[in-house]
Formats: sequence, structure tokens, C-alpha cells
Amino acid sequence: MKRPTIHDVAAAAGVSRGTVSRLLNGDKYVSPAARVAIERAISETGYVVNRAARSLVTQRTGSVVMVLSEPHDKVFEDPNYSTTIRVAIRMLAERDLSLVMMMAGDEGDRERVARYIRGGHADGVLLMSTHAGDPFVEALQPGPPAVSYGAVIGREGVIPYAAADDRLGGRQMTEYFVAQGRRRIAMITGPMDTPGGIQRLEGFADVLGRKASTKLIAHGDWTQASGERAMTELLERTPDIDAVFVASDLMAAGALAALRAAGRRVPDDVAVGGFDDSSVAVSTHPPLTTIRQPLAEVAQETVRLLLALIDGGKHVDPVILPTELVIRESA
Repeated sequence: MKRPTIHDVAAAAGVSRGTVSRLLNGDKYVSPAARVAIERAISETGYVVNRAARSLVTQRTGSVVMVLSEPHDKVFEDPNYSTTIRVAIRMLAERDLSLVMMMAGDEGDRERVARYIRGGHADGVLLMSTHAGDPFVEALQPGPPAVSYGAVIGREGVIPYAAADDRLGGRQMTEYFVAQGRRRIAMITGPMDTPGGIQRLEGFADVLGRKASTKLIAHGDWTQASGERAMTELLERTPDIDAVFVASDLMAAGALAALRAAGRRVPDDVAVGGFDDSSVAVSTHPPLTTIRQPLAEVAQETVRLLLALIDGGKHVDPVILPTELVIRESA
């Protein structure tokens, strides 16, 4: 059997080929009756849109590129990415757009991805885990509209974004420890060239003031192994710690391992709090007290901002959503 054509759809729907073409190319000026007839005819004939041909007319590619600016191993270790990817795929599919995921964790990857995007292969770009000063951001210009999941440090007024209120979450966890009577509260931050690394530490310092000394702060890179190393470092430096706020659940899982190895009981000797409320938080022993950031909602807002720009919007405002303290056995 020959492949169904736009002429077959028009004949089955009882409309002109031009009417079918206008509907397929997103023209709003197609009557409701004609729209129903065409959609029924497409289903009955099994017609599939030729994306290459449609792109010539609409100047659209039908795809959005998600750029993940982390090494491959970090992306597949962190469960937060899967939530964001699922939401993006669903929302874009509702608009008949495909999601193309590309890794930009090193210089070679960044150059390759930038060439692909500048080559006209995407209608928009979703940035994830972009670090401050990342040359990839500049390499995108000129190019399609871009938005970021979380702010790009130093480019907040240039690249629209949606994010959780990281600073609020840092305050919520630290205030909880203070209310519990914990006196030596430490913190393991994320990378200090990311908004989560900077702003969660700012929330911690908002509550503790001068008590948030450098002796009580260690840095990780969002991985479980880095959380374990940072916790070991803190115990060697200040063995009288009685609470630790860890800037991600995955790093907090590593901190729990270090505390077990040191013979410290959680929460009796040291209370532990994470950040994210990811699947990791309920799989640790004990389960993690953590800060719930609305991952799915932030992903939805990020995609919504990008779609608004793709549709011709000139300006969109950042969206910042509140966090919530979730109490479990670790604190």
C-alpha cells in the first residue's frame, strides 16, 4: 500500500488540500467543523506529517533540546533529573514537540551541542545544571530561545528561569535544627557556582549568623561520594557536630555512610537533614528529614516559559516556588 498523502486526507475530509495544509501548519483560521473532519480523516487514513516539509513552511523544527551541563555519571546518579525529563517530554508531546537530550559536561561536548543548536535543529533550549561562567551560554548566541531550570548565576536578567526558593529551604532546615536545641550545626553545600550551592548556604547563614563559621562548612558536588567525603572532613575538623544540613538528598546519603563508619548514631548523636525530597530520602537508613522542592512544578514552569517564547513572546518573568520541610527519622 502506498503511503497516505495530504491529498488523501483532503478527499476523506471533504475539504481542500489548502485547508488541510493550514491546519497542519498551525493556522488558527480553520473552522471547527473542518478541523474535526480533518482530524478524523488523518486517523482513518493513517497519514503521518512529513516534518521536513512542514519545517520549510513553518520555519519550525518540531524539537526542543535539553542541555545537561554535567558529566554523564552525575546525571544518571541523581533522581531529580528523571522527574524533570518526564515532565518535559509530556508537556512537549502535548504540543507535538519532541525532546532531544544532549550532554554538555566538557569542552568537546559543549562545542558539539552549540553547533547543533546554532545549526537550526531546535525551536528552543532547556538548560539544566548550568554553572556560573559556563562558556556554553555565550556559544548559544545567536540561537533559538533558551530558558533554564534554576537560575544561571550572573545571567538571571538575560536567561529566563523557574526555580525552587533555595534560600528559603536553607532557612527552614536550619531553623528546625535550632528549634530542636542543636548547638553545633554544620553544612555540606553543593558546588558554589550553582544557585543551589550558593543560596542554600545563604539560608543556613541567615539563621546562624556568625555561628556559621568556615570550620562548620564543607563542599560537595551533588554526588553521594562527595557527601561522604565532606562529612568525614567535618568530623575530623569539628568532632562535636550535633547536626548537619546537607544540600541534597544524594549527598546526605553519603553523609549517613560516613557517620555510620565513625560510629555516630543518627539522630541521637548527629541529626541529618537533606534537600530535594527525592526517592533517595525514603530509601536511606534512617529515612531523611529533608526540604521538599517542587521538582515537577518547577519543570512545568520551565517548559511553560520556553513555550511562551517559542510562540513569539518577547519577555517572561522568572518563577520561584516555595519549599517545604519534611520531617522523618534522621532528625
